Amino acid sequence: MNGGFVYIMSNQYRGTIYIGVTSDLVRRVWQHKEKLIKGFTKKYHLTRLVWFESHDSIISAIEAEKKLKNIYRSKKIALIEKINPLWHDMYPEITEERSCAAALQPAG
Repeated sequence: MNGGFVYIMSNQYRGTIYIGVTSDLVRRVWQHKEKLIKGFTKKYHLTRLVWFESHDSIISAIEAEKKLKNIYRSKKIALIEKINPLWHDMYPEITEERSCAAALQPAG
């Protein structure tokens, strides 16, 4: 079974937030940034990845997403600010990690 990610998108510092789940974080965030997904994130211009968490399975990621959606906004903000106090866009960091991992693969 494949792993999964829970993630939070926003439009600005302490702005509107969206909580989602995916098996491919880089692809999914890119879709949000390019506004390819109709709905909440497109409507409110949520293009900034401000928090994410990896899980061993998509099932555990979905369970974590449901729990996160049911906590108060203040706790969600505290969770974000624990690792990202300025709410900067973390997308460059995750795309850099993917590029570095690909570069380390033997040519073949």
